[in-house]
Amino acid sequence: MSKNILVIAEAKEGELRNVSFEAIALGKTLSEGGEVVATICGEGDLNSMAEELIKYGADRAVTVANAELKTYTPEGFTQAYKAVIDQESPDGIVMGHTSIGKDVTPKLASQLETGLISDVTEVEEGDDGFVFTRPIYSGKAFEKKVVTEGITFVTIRPNNIAALEKDDSRSGDVSSLDVDVQNIRTIIKEVIRKTSEGVDLSEAKVIVAGGRAVKGPEGFEPLQELADELGGAVGASRAACDAGYCDYSLQIGQTGKVVTPDLYIACGISGAIQHLAGMSNSKVIVAINKDPESNIFSIADYGLVGDIFEIVPKLTEEIRNMKVNA
Repeated sequence: MSKNILVIAEAKEGELRNVSFEAIALGKTLSEGGEVVATICGEGDLNSMAEELIKYGADRAVTVANAELKTYTPEGFTQAYKAVIDQESPDGIVMGHTSIGKDVTPKLASQLETGLISDVTEVEEGDDGFVFTRPIYSGKAFEKKVVTEGITFVTIRPNNIAALEKDDSRSGDVSSLDVDVQNIRTIIKEVIRKTSEGVDLSEAKVIVAGGRAVKGPEGFEPLQELADELGGAVGASRAACDAGYCDYSLQIGQTGKVVTPDLYIACGISGAIQHLAGMSNSKVIVAINKDPESNIFSIADYGLVGDIFEIVPKLTEEIRNMKVNA
């Protein structure tokens, strides 16, 4: 039976996040031929982003523009999303398992008096409906859930569900919804962003991560060069962050970011269980470490025993040569 699915999209610094397109792809699957509606909230003209969502598979889009939605606040965005949900009455809701998704979806689920399946990494069809797989115990185990009644409300981990191909010929209705956003208890006076360049770590397809063995901030320079050649991002273990080699925004692990790139290159990382919790579900893991007994090799698909300051520059040079000869 066809269902209507609402996809809650997110934008970061004026650009739609990749996980929004992945959510649309899952929405198409869950709809079983029904309608997929995407919504985007913010300030100003949101039509171009709404049209982009349609090109990635949404049938139509609803925008909510309000000065109070310029920056994220729990109260403001919850009101905006709830208004769209009330208007659309969807059978299912999909959103990315991002920092905003983690914060706002439990509030919405509470107001809707429905359950929430968070951090979904895989979806398959079962005898009793769709089966959602999510990691538990820091990725040491997985549980499977089935929604038997009510709204299907899920958040998906970035980089786990493939987005549909963009189709520039697709078009659909874009409507706007006026929401009277009020009773904002949190006032954002100023947002100070750390300077960052390149790919967003949480959505990167390739990550080159460094541990304590990089020996200092300058040790991340060859890792950044390799990441740039591969079109990826640089991450770090907690040990490297604690040592002051890099900012905590790069930390991957149980108390940092959880990532699932296509390729994860661990450079000088021992493989502590707290770090593995944040990256063990990467599709391909390459470990580079001097110690052949290092725990990181136990989960690596490929291992290189040696000095990262010798191996990483050689890898970078080899990739450059391959690009030139391609």
